[in-house]
Amino acid sequence: MADPDDLDPRLIRLDPRDNVAVVRQRLEAGLPVRVAGRVTTPARDIPLGHKVACRPIQAGEKVLKYGAPIGSAVAAIAPGDHVHVHNMKSDYTATHTLDEARARHGGSAA
Repeated sequence: MADPDDLDPRLIRLDPRDNVAVVRQRLEAGLPVRVAGRVTTPARDIPLGHKVACRPIQAGEKVLKYGAPIGSAVAAIAPGDHVHVHNMKSDYTATHTLDEARARHGGSAA
């Protein structure tokens, strides 16, 4: 099994129970990043403060950050994938609020 703590220095896992890591420095599309001991290449830039999966997360599984559930995966998420509103439903922010944020910011809610 891959070690979820074997991370690129541009990532930080906040709690040992977390299945995501937080981006400490923007990850550029096409440049390699090490996640759980494996090298992956993001297809798109992943902004500072966003999340990437440290291990496979199944559809319906809770996304854990700070050792607590923050949402549920709406699709399967591979290690190194960007975890955000396109593949995770927040447990705290209503969907209509996210839709409004996307409209205000040209399709991307932070």
